[in-house]
Amino acid sequence: MSQTYFQKGLGLKAQVAPILEAEYGSGVVDRLRELGYAARAGELTLRLAREFGFCYGVDRAVEYAYETRQKFPGKRLFLSGEIIHNPDVNARLAAMGYVQLDPAPTPAERYAPVTVEDVVLLPAFGVTQGELSHLRDKGCVLIDTTCGSVLNVWKNVKRYAQDGFTVVIHGKHYHEETRATASQALEFAGGQYLCVRNLPETDLVCAFIRGELPAATLLEKLGHAAGPGFEPDRDLQRIGLANQTTMLMSESLEVQERLRQAMKDRHGEAALASRFRAFDTICSATQDRQDAVLQLLAERAVDLMVVIGGYNSSNTQALAKMCADKVPTYHIDSAACVEAEAISHRAVVDGSIGSTSGWLPAGPLRVGLTAGASTPNSVVAAVVERVLAARGQSAAELVAL
Repeated sequence: MSQTYFQKGLGLKAQVAPILEAEYGSGVVDRLRELGYAARAGELTLRLAREFGFCYGVDRAVEYAYETRQKFPGKRLFLSGEIIHNPDVNARLAAMGYVQLDPAPTPAERYAPVTVEDVVLLPAFGVTQGELSHLRDKGCVLIDTTCGSVLNVWKNVKRYAQDGFTVVIHGKHYHEETRATASQALEFAGGQYLCVRNLPETDLVCAFIRGELPAATLLEKLGHAAGPGFEPDRDLQRIGLANQTTMLMSESLEVQERLRQAMKDRHGEAALASRFRAFDTICSATQDRQDAVLQLLAERAVDLMVVIGGYNSSNTQALAKMCADKVPTYHIDSAACVEAEAISHRAVVDGSIGSTSGWLPAGPLRVGLTAGASTPNSVVAAVVERVLAARGQSAAELVAL
Protein backbone atom coordinates (compact mmCIF):
# COMPACT_ATOMS: atom_id res chain seq x y z
CA MET A 1 0.00 0.00 0.00
CA SER A 2 1.48 3.36 -1.02
CA GLN A 3 2.04 6.08 1.58
CA THR A 4 -0.59 8.81 1.60
CA TYR A 5 0.49 10.94 4.61
CA PHE A 6 3.82 12.76 4.79
CA GLN A 7 4.82 14.82 7.81
CA LYS A 8 8.63 14.75 7.65
CA GLY A 9 9.38 15.67 4.08
CA LEU A 10 9.72 13.49 1.03
CA GLY A 11 13.46 12.86 0.98
CA LEU A 12 14.18 15.35 -1.80
CA LYS A 13 15.80 18.14 0.19
CA ALA A 14 19.10 17.96 -1.71
CA GLN A 15 17.32 18.20 -5.06
CA VAL A 16 15.29 21.29 -4.22
CA ALA A 17 17.93 23.15 -2.18
CA PRO A 18 19.55 24.85 -5.22
CA ILE A 19 16.14 25.93 -6.52
CA LEU A 20 15.16 27.42 -3.16
CA GLU A 21 18.45 29.29 -2.87
CA ALA A 22 18.07 30.71 -6.36
CA GLU A 23 14.50 31.88 -5.76
CA TYR A 24 14.60 32.99 -2.13
CA GLY A 25 18.26 33.68 -1.27
CA SER A 26 20.01 37.04 -1.64
CA GLY A 27 23.57 38.27 -1.97
CA VAL A 28 22.42 41.73 -0.83
CA VAL A 29 21.19 40.36 2.50
CA ASP A 30 24.36 38.31 2.88
CA ARG A 31 26.36 41.51 2.31
CA LEU A 32 24.42 43.39 5.00
CA ARG A 33 25.10 40.57 7.44
CA GLU A 34 28.81 40.70 6.62
CA LEU A 35 28.78 44.44 7.34
CA GLY A 36 27.37 43.82 10.81
CA TYR A 37 23.70 44.44 9.91
CA ALA A 38 24.45 48.15 9.42
CA ALA A 39 25.77 49.95 6.36
CA ARG A 40 25.61 53.28 4.58
CA ALA A 41 25.48 54.55 1.03
CA GLY A 42 25.80 58.30 0.65
CA GLU A 43 23.73 60.00 3.35
CA LEU A 44 21.52 56.95 3.82
CA THR A 45 22.19 54.50 6.64
CA LEU A 46 20.48 51.10 6.72
CA ARG A 47 20.16 49.03 9.87
CA LEU A 48 18.78 45.51 9.65
CA ALA A 49 17.36 43.73 12.71
CA ARG A 50 19.60 40.79 13.62
CA GLU A 51 16.72 38.31 13.43
CA PHE A 52 14.26 38.66 10.57
CA GLY A 53 12.59 36.82 7.72
CA PHE A 54 12.06 33.11 7.15
CA CYS A 55 11.85 31.07 10.34
CA TYR A 56 12.53 27.34 10.52
CA GLY A 57 8.85 26.39 10.27
CA VAL A 58 8.27 28.54 7.17
CA ASP A 59 11.50 27.39 5.57
CA ARG A 60 10.42 23.78 6.11
CA ALA A 61 6.90 24.34 4.73
CA VAL A 62 8.22 25.95 1.55
CA GLU A 63 10.80 23.21 1.14
CA TYR A 64 8.10 20.54 1.42
CA ALA A 65 6.03 22.34 -1.23
CA TYR A 66 8.93 22.18 -3.67
CA GLU A 67 9.67 18.55 -2.77
CA THR A 68 6.02 17.71 -3.40
CA ARG A 69 6.12 19.14 -6.90
CA GLN A 70 9.23 17.03 -7.62
CA LYS A 71 7.73 13.89 -6.07
CA PHE A 72 4.37 14.09 -7.86
CA PRO A 73 5.03 15.75 -11.24
CA GLY A 74 1.87 14.41 -12.86
CA LYS A 75 -0.62 14.97 -10.04
CA ARG A 76 -2.89 17.90 -9.29
CA LEU A 77 -1.65 19.86 -6.27
CA PHE A 78 -3.96 21.70 -3.87
CA LEU A 79 -3.24 24.08 -0.99
CA SER A 80 -5.71 24.31 1.89
CA GLY A 81 -5.40 28.08 1.94
CA GLU A 82 -2.15 30.04 1.86
CA ILE A 83 0.83 27.90 2.85
CA ILE A 84 2.25 30.97 4.60
CA HIS A 85 1.20 34.62 4.62
CA ASN A 86 3.51 36.00 1.96
CA PRO A 87 2.30 37.10 -1.48
CA ASP A 88 5.62 36.42 -3.23
CA VAL A 89 5.84 32.82 -2.03
CA ASN A 90 2.19 32.08 -2.74
CA ALA A 91 2.49 33.51 -6.25
CA ARG A 92 5.49 31.27 -6.95
CA LEU A 93 3.59 28.20 -5.77
CA ALA A 94 0.64 29.13 -7.99
CA ALA A 95 3.04 29.33 -10.93
CA MET A 96 4.21 25.80 -10.06
CA GLY A 97 0.66 24.51 -10.43
CA TYR A 98 -0.66 24.67 -6.87
CA VAL A 99 -4.36 25.50 -6.61
CA GLN A 100 -5.35 27.35 -3.45
CA LEU A 101 -8.70 26.31 -2.00
CA ASP A 102 -10.87 29.05 -0.55
CA PRO A 103 -12.50 28.79 2.89
CA ALA A 104 -15.98 27.26 3.02
CA PRO A 105 -18.56 26.53 5.75
CA THR A 106 -17.72 22.80 5.82
CA PRO A 107 -14.74 20.61 4.89
CA ALA A 108 -16.91 18.80 2.34
CA GLU A 109 -17.55 22.08 0.51
CA ARG A 110 -13.99 23.32 0.74
CA TYR A 111 -12.41 20.11 -0.53
CA ALA A 112 -15.09 19.19 -3.07
CA PRO A 113 -12.63 19.53 -6.01
CA VAL A 114 -10.16 17.09 -4.42
CA THR A 115 -10.18 13.43 -5.50
CA VAL A 116 -8.32 10.36 -4.31
CA GLU A 117 -5.80 10.92 -7.10
CA ASP A 118 -4.80 14.39 -5.90
CA VAL A 119 -2.26 15.83 -3.44
CA VAL A 120 -3.18 18.34 -0.72
CA LEU A 121 -0.56 20.42 1.07
CA LEU A 122 -1.52 21.43 4.61
CA PRO A 123 -0.10 24.84 5.67
CA ALA A 124 2.36 25.72 8.41
CA PHE A 125 -0.61 27.02 10.46
CA GLY A 126 -2.23 23.57 10.45
CA VAL A 127 -5.87 22.74 9.70
CA THR A 128 -8.84 21.92 11.93
CA GLN A 129 -9.40 18.38 13.12
CA GLY A 130 -12.57 18.25 11.02
CA GLU A 131 -10.67 19.14 7.86
CA LEU A 132 -7.91 16.64 8.56
CA SER A 133 -10.39 13.82 9.19
CA HIS A 134 -12.29 14.67 6.02
CA LEU A 135 -9.13 14.61 3.92
CA ARG A 136 -7.95 11.33 5.44
CA ASP A 137 -11.30 9.78 4.57
CA LYS A 138 -10.90 10.94 0.96
CA GLY A 139 -7.72 8.90 0.68
CA CYS A 140 -5.76 11.59 -1.18
CA VAL A 141 -2.07 12.21 -0.55
CA LEU A 142 -1.51 14.66 2.33
CA ILE A 143 1.66 16.66 2.87
CA ASP A 144 1.47 18.07 6.39
CA THR A 145 3.74 21.10 6.96
CA THR A 146 2.25 22.12 10.33
CA CYS A 147 4.93 23.97 12.28
CA GLY A 148 6.42 22.29 15.34
CA SER A 149 5.67 25.35 17.48
CA VAL A 150 2.00 25.07 16.55
CA LEU A 151 2.01 21.35 17.38
CA ASN A 152 3.44 22.22 20.79
CA VAL A 153 0.51 24.54 21.46
CA TRP A 154 -1.89 21.79 20.41
CA LYS A 155 -0.38 19.42 22.99
CA ASN A 156 -1.09 21.90 25.78
CA VAL A 157 -4.60 22.58 24.49
CA LYS A 158 -5.41 18.87 24.41
CA ARG A 159 -4.10 18.49 27.95
CA TYR A 160 -6.26 21.40 29.14
CA ALA A 161 -9.39 20.00 27.53
CA GLN A 162 -8.72 16.47 28.74
CA ASP A 163 -8.44 17.78 32.30
CA GLY A 164 -11.68 19.78 32.07
CA PHE A 165 -10.24 23.26 31.47
CA THR A 166 -11.75 25.58 28.89
CA VAL A 167 -9.06 26.86 26.55
CA VAL A 168 -8.77 30.65 26.33
CA ILE A 169 -6.73 31.52 23.24
CA HIS A 170 -5.05 34.87 22.71
CA GLY A 171 -5.43 35.12 18.96
CA LYS A 172 -7.61 36.13 16.04
CA HIS A 173 -10.58 33.77 16.03
CA TYR A 174 -10.70 33.74 12.22
CA HIS A 175 -6.99 33.04 11.70
CA GLU A 176 -6.14 29.61 10.29
CA GLU A 177 -3.83 28.76 13.16
CA THR A 178 -6.27 29.81 15.88
CA ARG A 179 -9.12 27.88 14.25
CA ALA A 180 -6.93 24.78 14.06
CA THR A 181 -5.82 25.20 17.68
CA ALA A 182 -9.37 25.70 18.92
CA SER A 183 -10.51 22.53 17.16
CA GLN A 184 -8.14 20.48 19.33
CA ALA A 185 -10.21 21.30 22.42
CA LEU A 186 -13.40 20.03 20.81
CA GLU A 187 -11.95 16.54 20.44
CA PHE A 188 -12.72 15.86 24.10
CA ALA A 189 -16.08 15.46 25.81
CA GLY A 190 -17.07 18.82 27.23
CA GLY A 191 -14.09 20.53 25.61
CA GLN A 192 -14.55 24.25 25.00
CA TYR A 193 -12.63 27.33 23.89
CA LEU A 194 -12.91 31.11 23.84
CA CYS A 195 -10.71 33.43 21.77
CA VAL A 196 -9.67 36.92 22.87
CA ARG A 197 -7.95 39.10 20.31
CA ASN A 198 -6.66 41.89 22.52
CA LEU A 199 -6.65 43.40 25.99
CA PRO A 200 -10.11 45.04 25.75
CA GLU A 201 -11.64 41.64 24.93
CA THR A 202 -9.61 40.09 27.75
CA ASP A 203 -11.03 42.67 30.14
CA LEU A 204 -14.56 41.63 29.18
CA VAL A 205 -13.76 38.06 30.23
CA CYS A 206 -12.14 39.30 33.43
CA ALA A 207 -15.22 41.38 34.24
CA PHE A 208 -17.43 38.33 33.81
CA ILE A 209 -15.18 36.18 35.98
CA ARG A 210 -15.33 38.78 38.75
CA GLY A 211 -19.13 38.91 38.51
CA GLU A 212 -19.18 42.41 37.04
CA LEU A 213 -20.56 41.47 33.61
CA PRO A 214 -23.61 39.29 32.81
CA ALA A 215 -23.10 36.11 30.78
CA ALA A 216 -25.52 37.40 28.15
CA THR A 217 -23.37 40.46 27.55
CA LEU A 218 -20.20 38.40 27.26
CA LEU A 219 -21.88 36.13 24.73
CA GLU A 220 -23.13 39.15 22.80
CA LYS A 221 -19.57 40.52 22.59
CA LEU A 222 -17.51 37.33 22.20
CA GLY A 223 -19.92 34.52 21.35
CA HIS A 224 -18.67 34.54 17.74
CA ALA A 225 -15.19 33.64 19.04
CA ALA A 226 -16.27 30.73 21.24
CA GLY A 227 -16.95 27.05 20.70
CA PRO A 228 -20.40 25.63 19.87
CA GLY A 229 -22.68 25.71 22.89
CA PHE A 230 -20.28 27.82 24.97
CA GLU A 231 -21.83 28.81 28.32
CA PRO A 232 -19.81 31.33 30.36
CA ASP A 233 -21.23 30.31 33.74
CA ARG A 234 -20.27 26.69 33.14
CA ASP A 235 -17.21 26.99 30.93
CA LEU A 236 -15.20 29.72 32.65
CA GLN A 237 -14.93 27.97 36.00
CA ARG A 238 -11.54 26.56 35.01
CA ILE A 239 -9.42 28.01 32.22
CA GLY A 240 -6.13 27.19 30.50
CA LEU A 241 -4.28 29.83 28.49
CA ALA A 242 -2.81 29.35 25.03
CA ASN A 243 -2.05 31.70 22.16
CA GLN A 244 -1.67 32.03 18.46
CA THR A 245 2.11 31.62 18.18
CA THR A 246 2.63 34.81 16.18
CA MET A 247 0.97 37.30 18.51
CA LEU A 248 2.83 40.09 20.27
CA MET A 249 4.56 38.41 23.21
CA SER A 250 4.17 41.31 25.64
CA GLU A 251 0.43 41.38 24.96
CA SER A 252 0.08 37.60 25.43
CA LEU A 253 1.83 37.88 28.79
CA GLU A 254 -0.50 40.73 29.82
CA VAL A 255 -3.55 38.68 28.75
CA GLN A 256 -2.28 35.86 30.93
CA GLU A 257 -1.66 38.09 33.95
CA ARG A 258 -5.07 39.81 33.76
CA LEU A 259 -6.93 36.51 33.56
CA ARG A 260 -4.85 34.99 36.35
CA GLN A 261 -5.64 37.97 38.60
CA ALA A 262 -9.35 37.77 37.76
CA MET A 263 -9.47 34.07 38.68
CA LYS A 264 -7.60 34.84 41.90
CA ASP A 265 -10.02 37.63 42.76
CA ARG A 266 -13.01 35.35 42.16
CA HIS A 267 -11.82 32.09 43.68
CA GLY A 268 -8.93 33.01 45.97
CA GLU A 269 -5.23 32.24 45.95
CA ALA A 270 -5.64 28.73 47.36
CA ALA A 271 -7.93 27.64 44.51
CA LEU A 272 -5.86 29.22 41.72
CA ALA A 273 -3.79 26.15 40.90
CA SER A 274 -6.90 24.05 40.34
CA ARG A 275 -8.67 26.68 38.22
CA PHE A 276 -5.98 28.39 36.13
CA ARG A 277 -3.19 27.08 33.92
CA ALA A 278 -0.81 28.82 31.52
CA PHE A 279 2.20 27.86 29.45
CA ASP A 280 4.38 30.06 27.27
CA THR A 281 3.41 29.11 23.73
CA ILE A 282 4.86 32.04 21.74
CA CYS A 283 7.19 30.41 19.21
CA SER A 284 10.90 31.07 19.66
CA ALA A 285 11.29 32.50 16.14
CA THR A 286 8.52 35.03 16.77
CA GLN A 287 10.10 36.01 20.06
CA ASP A 288 13.58 36.28 18.49
CA ARG A 289 12.30 38.67 15.82
CA GLN A 290 10.47 40.77 18.38
CA ASP A 291 13.53 40.88 20.66
CA ALA A 292 15.74 41.95 17.73
CA VAL A 293 13.40 44.83 16.91
CA LEU A 294 13.30 45.91 20.56
CA GLN A 295 17.11 45.92 20.59
CA LEU A 296 17.27 47.98 17.41
CA LEU A 297 14.80 50.51 18.80
CA ALA A 298 16.59 50.64 22.14
CA GLU A 299 19.78 51.72 20.38
CA ARG A 300 17.94 54.84 19.11
CA ALA A 301 19.81 54.44 15.84
CA VAL A 302 16.91 54.71 13.37
CA ASP A 303 14.70 57.55 12.24
CA LEU A 304 12.04 55.32 10.71
CA MET A 305 11.27 51.62 10.27
CA VAL A 306 10.26 49.60 7.23
CA VAL A 307 8.60 46.32 8.20
CA ILE A 308 8.30 43.81 5.37
CA GLY A 309 5.72 41.04 5.21
CA GLY A 310 2.26 40.00 4.06
CA TYR A 311 -0.50 42.33 5.18
CA ASN A 312 -2.37 39.34 6.66
CA SER A 313 0.73 38.11 8.53
CA SER A 314 0.08 38.35 12.28
CA ASN A 315 3.74 38.22 13.28
CA THR A 316 4.55 41.01 10.81
CA GLN A 317 1.68 43.10 12.17
CA ALA A 318 3.08 42.57 15.67
CA LEU A 319 6.52 43.81 14.57
CA ALA A 320 4.97 46.88 12.95
CA LYS A 321 2.99 47.64 16.10
CA MET A 322 6.12 47.48 18.23
CA CYS A 323 7.99 49.83 15.91
CA ALA A 324 5.14 52.31 15.48
CA ASP A 325 5.17 53.01 19.22
CA LYS A 326 8.69 54.46 18.84
CA VAL A 327 9.29 55.80 15.30
CA PRO A 328 7.40 56.36 12.03
CA THR A 329 6.75 52.87 10.68
CA TYR A 330 5.73 51.55 7.26
CA HIS A 331 4.43 47.98 6.91
CA ILE A 332 4.86 46.98 3.27
CA ASP A 333 4.31 43.63 1.57
CA SER A 334 6.74 44.00 -1.35
CA ALA A 335 9.34 46.20 -2.99
CA ALA A 336 6.66 47.50 -5.36
CA CYS A 337 5.34 49.59 -2.45
CA VAL A 338 8.51 51.68 -2.35
CA GLU A 339 8.91 54.86 -4.41
CA ALA A 340 11.06 57.91 -3.81
CA GLU A 341 8.07 60.25 -3.55
CA ALA A 342 5.67 57.99 -1.65
CA ILE A 343 5.34 54.61 0.01
CA SER A 344 2.25 52.39 -0.06
CA HIS A 345 1.73 50.62 3.26
CA ARG A 346 -0.67 49.09 5.77
CA ALA A 347 -1.64 51.42 8.60
CA VAL A 348 -0.80 49.99 12.02
CA VAL A 349 -3.82 51.53 13.73
CA ASP A 350 -6.71 50.39 11.55
CA GLY A 351 -5.18 48.07 8.94
CA SER A 352 -6.14 50.27 6.02
CA ILE A 353 -3.90 50.40 2.94
CA GLY A 354 -2.78 53.87 1.95
CA SER A 355 0.11 55.96 0.70
CA THR A 356 2.40 58.40 2.51
CA SER A 357 4.25 61.14 0.64
CA GLY A 358 7.60 62.56 1.70
CA TRP A 359 8.41 59.43 3.70
CA LEU A 360 12.09 59.51 2.72
CA PRO A 361 13.25 63.07 3.47
CA ALA A 362 16.47 64.47 2.06
CA GLY A 363 19.68 64.68 4.04
CA PRO A 364 21.19 62.22 6.52
CA LEU A 365 18.65 59.49 7.29
CA ARG A 366 18.76 56.23 9.24
CA VAL A 367 16.33 53.56 8.02
CA GLY A 368 15.69 50.42 10.05
CA LEU A 369 14.43 47.25 8.41
CA THR A 370 12.94 44.00 9.60
CA ALA A 371 10.75 41.30 8.08
CA GLY A 372 8.12 38.87 9.27
CA ALA A 373 8.80 35.15 9.56
CA SER A 374 7.14 34.44 6.19
CA THR A 375 9.29 36.90 4.22
CA PRO A 376 12.14 35.49 2.09
CA ASN A 377 15.54 37.18 1.83
CA SER A 378 14.90 37.84 -1.85
CA VAL A 379 12.00 40.14 -0.95
CA VAL A 380 14.03 41.89 1.77
CA ALA A 381 16.80 42.47 -0.77
CA ALA A 382 14.39 43.89 -3.33
CA VAL A 383 13.12 46.38 -0.74
CA VAL A 384 16.68 47.38 0.20
CA GLU A 385 17.47 48.02 -3.45
CA ARG A 386 14.32 50.13 -3.95
CA VAL A 387 15.06 52.23 -0.85
CA LEU A 388 18.63 52.81 -2.02
CA ALA A 389 17.48 53.64 -5.56
CA ALA A 390 15.08 56.23 -4.15
CA ARG A 391 18.18 58.06 -2.92
CA GLY A 392 20.15 57.46 -6.14
CA GLN A 393 22.28 54.73 -4.54
CA SER A 394 22.77 51.01 -5.10
CA ALA A 395 23.59 47.95 -3.01
CA ALA A 396 27.08 47.89 -4.55
CA GLU A 397 27.80 51.20 -2.80
CA LEU A 398 27.05 49.93 0.71
CA VAL A 399 29.99 50.22 3.09
CA ALA A 400 30.46 49.56 6.78
CA LEU A 401 29.63 52.31 9.26
